[in-house]
Amino acid sequence: MSRVGILGAGTWGTALARLLANAGHDVTVWSSSPERAARLSAERTHPGLPDTAIPASIRFTSSLSDACGGREMIVFAVPSVRVRSTAALARACIPDESLVVSVAKGIEPGTLRTMTQVIGDELSRDGAHGGVRLVALSGPTHAEEVARDLPTTIVAACADMTAAAAVQDIFMTDEFRVYTNFDVTGVELCGAVKNIIALAAGIAEGLGCGDNTKAALITRGMAEITRLGTAMGCSARTFSGLAGMGDLIVTATSRHSRNNRCGLLIGRGMAPADAVNAIGMVVESMNALPAVLALAARYKTDLPIVSAVGDIVLNGEAPADVVRRLMGRSKTSESTGSALELSYENAILESKRGMGMKRVITYGTFDLLHYGHINLLRRAKALGDYLVVALSTDEFNWNEKRKKCYFTYEQRKSLLESIRYVDLVIPEENWEQKRTDAHEYHIDTFVMGDDWTGKFDFLRDEGVEVVYLPRTPEISTTQIKQDLHQK
Repeated sequence: MSRVGILGAGTWGTALARLLANAGHDVTVWSSSPERAARLSAERTHPGLPDTAIPASIRFTSSLSDACGGREMIVFAVPSVRVRSTAALARACIPDESLVVSVAKGIEPGTLRTMTQVIGDELSRDGAHGGVRLVALSGPTHAEEVARDLPTTIVAACADMTAAAAVQDIFMTDEFRVYTNFDVTGVELCGAVKNIIALAAGIAEGLGCGDNTKAALITRGMAEITRLGTAMGCSARTFSGLAGMGDLIVTATSRHSRNNRCGLLIGRGMAPADAVNAIGMVVESMNALPAVLALAARYKTDLPIVSAVGDIVLNGEAPADVVRRLMGRSKTSESTGSALELSYENAILESKRGMGMKRVITYGTFDLLHYGHINLLRRAKALGDYLVVALSTDEFNWNEKRKKCYFTYEQRKSLLESIRYVDLVIPEENWEQKRTDAHEYHIDTFVMGDDWTGKFDFLRDEGVEVVYLPRTPEISTTQIKQDLHQK
């Protein structure tokens, strides 16, 4: 059992409190309003979740010291615009070494910081919170469905994967499945920008557009989020996951989505400010929009849909006029690589054995690329005609190998792709994929360093030659890191 304090008594904070209490945790929920805290405590139901009973074990308070004192985990469940002020008020009450989890989705105007960065900035002001571990919890999770115990998945993100795993352990239930992710900035960026795309989807529906339009907005919206995120150094893989595409789909299509419903009202002719008032609760896309536009300018990234929403919401342009302009933009391509590259890779991968092309595969992390790695790749390529490198992902490195890489997966992939011995880089996501890789990529020879001798002999049963090459003895990534640390 963990002692958990939840700051924020809205629908999301209440739904999470119920989830944790039913899992056996000691939960206290803080509200800035003493009247609301007293009402929730007495009535045991939330006006935003009218069909959900609040467990008797949950305590409600308007005292931050009661909510935070002695707690192993503090959850920030206030709207994004109140995260900094709440962190400032709670600073003195939050124990050092505690897990601090943000479930708010937004980017702070002015500073352009994510919510965990905002909390960290405020908590660090007293110099007494150096041990606090900050985790973002984000994904396709409407409070209304979590409160009904419907199957739900979410992502706990932190550069410190031990902290992410700790949050995973506390929140995980039979109905609430938690994944971990190393890319905390990418996860938080998804949570903020997807609300703007969902607002656009609602506007389109309000104008009378159909499912074709909504599908286009979701897919091209995700392309914009990915483009901005990778420009900021995030992992491209994050955007196809739960916090990215998953959260965007649910927010752009669900009747529970405030952003989508607000957009619907705007599309039907209501002024943006009036639409927000009609929703009656916080519409996070409105808060995130100026900050995301500023990020796009900072990173020189083209975000046509986000900019179009800005023209409607901030500049007062007519939605129908903006849609026509968006559809009339200059022609472009969905492909990012050249047709020649694509046809070449397809020809290689679709060809069969016995036609003169011998394929070799090797596996590894390849962090802090050095001449020992180059020697291995050179010798591996010499054993055949086409070399595939299965590169360990950040998640696999941490969850299975307990390695924290200096460079991200995308950065390591780019380095490998620039080496003339390497023909193709694929992700290594689990220990078991070697058999399927051997068949999918028509592998003739499997190569690893001789410190793995005997471990992969089972591939010979698949008709694959297995070779263990001596490593370059005088160099290793571990030794480089130790030498740099000593300096």
